[in-house]
Amino acid sequence: MSYAADKIRNVCLLGHGGDGKTSLAESILFLTKGTDRLGKVTDGNTVCDSDPEEIRRQFSISAAMAPVEYKGHKINFIDTPGYFDFAGEVMQGLRVSDAGLILCTAKNGVEVGTEKSWKYVQDRALPRMFYISKLDEEHADFVATAAALREAFGSSVCPIILPIVDGGKLTGYVDIPRNKAYTFDGKAYAECPIPDAVADQVEEYRMELTEAIAETDDELMEKFFAEEPFTEEEYVTGIKAGVAAGSFAPVMGGCYLTGFGTMPLIDAIISYVPSPLEVKAEHGEDASGDTVEVKPDPNGPTCAFVFKTVTDQYGRFSFFKVVSGKVTSDMTLVNSRTGENEKIGHIYVVRGKKNIEVDEIGMGDIGAVSKLADTKTNDTLCASGKVVSLDKIVFDEPCYTRAIFPKSKGGEEKIATGLTKLKDEDPAFVSGMDAETHEYVVSGAGDMHIDVLCSKLKSKFGVDVDLADPKVPYREKIRKKVKVQGKHKKQSGGHGQYGDVWIEFEPNPEQDEMVFEENVFGGSVPKNFFPAVEKGLRDCMDRGVLAGYPVVQLKCTLVDGSYHDVDSNEMSFKMAARLAFKAGIPQANPVLMEPIGSLKVYVPDSNMGDIIGDLNKRRGRVMGMNPGNNGQTTVEAEVPMAEMSTYAIDLRSMTQGRGSFSLKFERYEDAPPMVQQKVIEEAKASMVDDDD
Repeated sequence: MSYAADKIRNVCLLGHGGDGKTSLAESILFLTKGTDRLGKVTDGNTVCDSDPEEIRRQFSISAAMAPVEYKGHKINFIDTPGYFDFAGEVMQGLRVSDAGLILCTAKNGVEVGTEKSWKYVQDRALPRMFYISKLDEEHADFVATAAALREAFGSSVCPIILPIVDGGKLTGYVDIPRNKAYTFDGKAYAECPIPDAVADQVEEYRMELTEAIAETDDELMEKFFAEEPFTEEEYVTGIKAGVAAGSFAPVMGGCYLTGFGTMPLIDAIISYVPSPLEVKAEHGEDASGDTVEVKPDPNGPTCAFVFKTVTDQYGRFSFFKVVSGKVTSDMTLVNSRTGENEKIGHIYVVRGKKNIEVDEIGMGDIGAVSKLADTKTNDTLCASGKVVSLDKIVFDEPCYTRAIFPKSKGGEEKIATGLTKLKDEDPAFVSGMDAETHEYVVSGAGDMHIDVLCSKLKSKFGVDVDLADPKVPYREKIRKKVKVQGKHKKQSGGHGQYGDVWIEFEPNPEQDEMVFEENVFGGSVPKNFFPAVEKGLRDCMDRGVLAGYPVVQLKCTLVDGSYHDVDSNEMSFKMAARLAFKAGIPQANPVLMEPIGSLKVYVPDSNMGDIIGDLNKRRGRVMGMNPGNNGQTTVEAEVPMAEMSTYAIDLRSMTQGRGSFSLKFERYEDAPPMVQQKVIEEAKASMVDDDD
């Protein structure tokens, strides 16, 4: 069934890991007859956690669709992971949502994931609501949790229900805007008088609510100051206006197992969350690169944004939201990135892993299409003649890198192929061969992210892998000038080999690349052998004498030598140059250089001491500290890249996940003697292992 845009709601479920997002989606689906049984995360049978990795680990890894049909409306719930390693999936869900529903538990209250979720919706200027979950647990406290939310996120946060608890059990709730109470017997709600025990709390919440919605309208503000009571309709319209503007965040609550609070939540979403017709226009670029707006228009030219890709044994599924017009099967659309036509075949509404084929996906709705030729996440599909590229999802830069190796020989190609295919599903990681160290590396958001990728490599592509710290691309240079001889002489039957050179080696800090010059007098080395000498030296530059790292900042001058009329050839002089290099560099006071990175760490002020102390342990130099907004400080430092392999995990531990950082290569510096000694010893040990 196709729904009109004003009957659609798109809501992203957000929150800390374990706060009950998947369970809430399960409760909603069950109570609206979307499923015939109530699944449990611990049993591995929920609709949204259907991936084998999610079932095994018992937490969400990817964003999952849970469309619900209720009272003539369709609500597309997007269940997103709460663990920070999978924030890329949250970005995908938020990109096509018209509101965020932030969960927190009645026992744990405001956690790091709650704070991050609030920031996500703030950054996108999305309407938001709160849902306090697990009200049935021991020591659950709705009032205290609501107060903590209000303290953390401001006076815009206000409860619109109050659970009624009797003898430690949830027996009903008060609808604050309508000033009515309802009992709950585990199946149905029935109106009842407001209990005296909660009357004072209800009055307090009504005053907070009245004040909040008065700010949404001048007439309501006048009534508020005149102390005239608002009508029920004014409360509803005021809440809706405040939610749409982002100036009001309603708080509700419930529990998954009994279903308490689920149906009132759905009613509130229908009443207060804006439909796709009521949201701001999308931004993008037209074919000329000019900025354009795509307004929500059910009758406009078709424009759909692909926000997620899933591959399975049946092929590739592209999830899309229709921003304008409609998408029908057998339609042909243009991919704005490639300029190529894409034939739309079968289209589906997806619920977990269940695909329901439909003929049409209308404006504002979310669907999926199979087997598109070359469409990826972040692509825009448009009607011919109205080509536009909508704003793309911006993923955080991967900050945790590991070298990846197959456990058995010959698996390198499988790793590369597997990761390339997984990249279609998960654009938040990068992988490839490191040109410096010749290792295959994979970079993600953290250790859990990388671990899931490795598990998928095994289950989907049959390759077992090992992980290791990636090699650090050190450099070698010399610090004094030397002059040495390289002489290659070999006599055997027939023609022999003879090459003799004298070369000066000296530091050249102006240039990383080797500079070769010749200053030979009297034809001691014929000119036709100069290129062979240079080639022999360049062949040695990739492997220095200290630990086998590339040599940089080197000037080589050919100053003298000798040759033989018969036995001298290019190979002889090439070998002679190599001998000179191996003899001269060790005499020229060689030193290891290490890469230095420019680091920016974004942390709460309360963590500053730990951060500075940790950077000192990593041999970092703090260059400055810049206070920011909301109690955050940016620490700028320079730090050796060799000390940063585990920083993503360590920073998360130090800040409970609140901190973030960026690290970019800056330059090379001479490594301290202790570091040099350690690197050289490791290189020698590695050479011995290789020989074995």
